Amino acid sequence: MNMKRTILSLVLLGVSVFSFAQTAEEEAAKKQAEADRLAHLQKQQAIRDAEMLGVRVEVAAIAGFRGARSNTISGYGLVVGLAGTGDSKQVAVTTQALANALTRWGTLVSDANFKSKNIAIVSVTAEMPPFGAPGRKIDVTVQSIGDCKSLEGGTLIPTTLGTVWEPDLAYAVAGGPVSIGGFNAGGGGSSVRKNHPTVGRIPNGGDIQRSVETQTVFDGNKIYVDLDDPDFTTAQRLADAIQNRFPSFVVQAEDAVTVQVQIDNPADAVRIMGQIEKLEVMANTIPTVVINERTGTIVVGGNVKLGPALIAHGSLRVRIETEPFVSQPEPLSNGVTVAANVGNTTADEDPPQVTVIAPNASLDDLARIFQTLNLSARDIIAILQALSEQGALKARIKIQ
Repeated sequence: MNMKRTILSLVLLGVSVFSFAQTAEEEAAKKQAEADRLAHLQKQQAIRDAEMLGVRVEVAAIAGFRGARSNTISGYGLVVGLAGTGDSKQVAVTTQALANALTRWGTLVSDANFKSKNIAIVSVTAEMPPFGAPGRKIDVTVQSIGDCKSLEGGTLIPTTLGTVWEPDLAYAVAGGPVSIGGFNAGGGGSSVRKNHPTVGRIPNGGDIQRSVETQTVFDGNKIYVDLDDPDFTTAQRLADAIQNRFPSFVVQAEDAVTVQVQIDNPADAVRIMGQIEKLEVMANTIPTVVINERTGTIVVGGNVKLGPALIAHGSLRVRIETEPFVSQPEPLSNGVTVAANVGNTTADEDPPQVTVIAPNASLDDLARIFQTLNLSARDIIAILQALSEQGALKARIKIQ
């Protein structure tokens, strides 16, 4: 009897432990579900706040100071040392340019007798940074303008770079080994190519010779902050933020791009501009949908809204197949064997998928609709364009 009671007690204890463990798991699952729900609500609230107020960013991320800009400098030069992949004799300007260069260095060479394929004429470009001082290094881009097959292994001979309006004034000298980041090889009728072997870069290949004159403080002790993307709301918020930081300054938003700031002492301009760059402002987000049909990429802004609409979308697929067919003549008929192709065309269409969009639908609603319909990128592009034409998509569409 005692044994039975002991066994019964152990069984009841095991049931209690199991029930307790099961209850603990259920409680943990409920807590996790509640945490997920709260996180989702917080995410939705953050999205709504960003739609209403914008995104908090530093001024340096959305604007710059007038006058502090880069300048494009360019020139034309020669890449030498190519392993037979240079310009052909049909590009006469290449040999003429090399003959002229050798002549300037005291060697007379007739371009008619110079038939080397180890050289290529190139365009050389670089970005001159604002306040670039002499002796600083900049990256250089080299592009073939002849018919060379590859710039791999080549070296750019020293080339002067100037501006479009002052091409004879050298702002930098570029030269050095060219890095193309690809290759072009072949033989026996086959070839393999990676990236663009006729375009290369020379890291730190440009040596700045002179600075570009830069003015950041204008008449009346004024500096101008220009937004990268025009927006009246952001411009006014920027003006208010600068005014709150510098109460003694006269700050005014002139238009959707420019904010004028009149400072007290122009000698403090650098310090003031540094402090303005670190200010935070709520940047307005314009409802925009960017579509790249070549790659099938779609980017939808978080504040895109949709009006009421009904979407019915189906897919039509057409398949055309060609099978080889050989016709053999009858024995002893003096016939000829004929090879031909037989075409077979089939078409099928999926039934349309229908969904209704409620008024004021958000990006989250749109994502769920597209996920439910299981659409391809091309289908989504077609639907977005149709919604824009119908007027339900309340956003600007940019097609790249």
